[in-house]
Amino acid sequence: MHRFIAGIGSMLIGLGIAWTGPTRASAAPVEPDWSSTAQIDPAGRPNPYGWPEGVFEEKVRKGRLHALQYPLEITGLLVPERQSLRVLDSKPGDPLFGLMRSALSLGSEFKDFKGFWKWLGLHDYPEQEGEIPFPKGIRPALPMGVSLVERGSIRGVTLSCAACHSAKLFGRPILGLTNRFPRANSFFIHGKQATRWIKPGLFASMTGANREEIKMYTETRERIASVGLKMPETLGLDTSLAQVALSLARRAESPWAERDPVISARPRPNPLEKEVADSKPAPWWTVKYKTRWLSDGSVISGNPIFTNFLWNEIGRGADLPELVLWMEQNRGIIEDLTTAVFATRAPEWKEFLSAYPIDLERARRGERLYRESCAGCHGQYEKSWNAPDSGTTIGVRYPTRTRIKDVGTDPGRRLGMKELARALNPLRFSQQYDIVIEEQAGYVPPPLDGIFARFPYFHNNSIPNLCALMTPPAHRPKTYYSGEVEDPSKHFDPDCVGYPVGPKTPPEWRTAKDSAEHLFDTGRPGLSNDGHYRKIFTREDGSEKFTPIQKRDLIEFLKTL
Repeated sequence: MHRFIAGIGSMLIGLGIAWTGPTRASAAPVEPDWSSTAQIDPAGRPNPYGWPEGVFEEKVRKGRLHALQYPLEITGLLVPERQSLRVLDSKPGDPLFGLMRSALSLGSEFKDFKGFWKWLGLHDYPEQEGEIPFPKGIRPALPMGVSLVERGSIRGVTLSCAACHSAKLFGRPILGLTNRFPRANSFFIHGKQATRWIKPGLFASMTGANREEIKMYTETRERIASVGLKMPETLGLDTSLAQVALSLARRAESPWAERDPVISARPRPNPLEKEVADSKPAPWWTVKYKTRWLSDGSVISGNPIFTNFLWNEIGRGADLPELVLWMEQNRGIIEDLTTAVFATRAPEWKEFLSAYPIDLERARRGERLYRESCAGCHGQYEKSWNAPDSGTTIGVRYPTRTRIKDVGTDPGRRLGMKELARALNPLRFSQQYDIVIEEQAGYVPPPLDGIFARFPYFHNNSIPNLCALMTPPAHRPKTYYSGEVEDPSKHFDPDCVGYPVGPKTPPEWRTAKDSAEHLFDTGRPGLSNDGHYRKIFTREDGSEKFTPIQKRDLIEFLKTL
């Protein structure tokens, strides 16, 4: 590694990039095993570096701040802050408003830019600072996921990790929860469309940008040309896998995947232009139990935060030598962010849904069913059934090495990893940081803590609630409506744990202007709701293993996880 760093330093100096050598915020007492042969404690590794008490809490706080405010000042795509805010403040009738609506290809239903952040699926910070920290102790006016990055004497706007990994759970903002309606992909698609229309000269004349702001915009315009973009098959899913693969098809086939305007204009064909490999962003609190990453377990080695930065920046047009230099100079930031993700705690039913008490007698019966049929894949949960902690999880035992199982769910996501592995594994970045991707024959059976908050289910959101999961695939809902879950009495089914379906669907979801976007259709490519039933809920001869009452008992137990 030291020779590699020295080599990077020499190369970057030759390119005119300053090199000061690697630094760390503080020495970590333990370097986690990120290898493909890693075995971890069945209880997981919520403190992967072994920070002492006190230091650990501060590392978590700093890591959460980095998740909220993107820490890479070398990121590929930044839009000058002053001009961004001016666009958001523009009104119908202003020349700037008309130009931006046309450039962003927004329809007439998008009346103004005031609701732009809400349209992106972003959520406001909580009113009071707590588990979600405020930068410099001040509650930001912009929502979680919007990040201001300093570069020189100006700041640029981009999206941070929280854009996809924060959401509201029954009205309360949660960092690390899957954003159910992320539009980060749309953000970049519309942004690329706008930069095609608006050349630097027009940008300057329309916004009054100064020289540094014009430079930032020009660099973004150049870099986004090397970014390959694709809309998700449906709202609620993410196409980052395809975005990385399609972006690499617009770069040189070399160890550093250099940006090349000729290749960007004529990218190499890639199957993911048409194939659907969408997936929802994963919740953070399950990461501590795993040794393989993503829903399909295809990243078999390497720190997942390293992998995340690589994917992010390829999908933002960054230069990989600059990314390596930044990472070597900022290992402390990576340690903080890694610590925060691994330390994330799953929400509990009783914290959010006390109005719907768990039937503990049913839950205890369901525990026996779970141990017999589910624990082998999804892990064991030691419970306290004694008052006042009835139903509390006091211990988790998950496999020491993450397993992959093919239970018949839609193969699109895992099959798409084949293209990404072909393009990413040869990169010098991947090799030096031991990031290895291998297409898998199935998906990871995830730990189930906080399962009540993770609806809709499966990697592709095709199962609206746990009742549907425990229904034979032929009889599962073919379509369902989704929406923001603010009021659990209307927007949540506490008996089935998830979205209300059929006649229980909130009427306002059916009649909303964007109801077509919120209608999930399992007949579309990559959105099948098949699988996870045969030999799980049936015996070898195909007969049902559980009665309807037993399935209800099992759901009651799952609420306690």
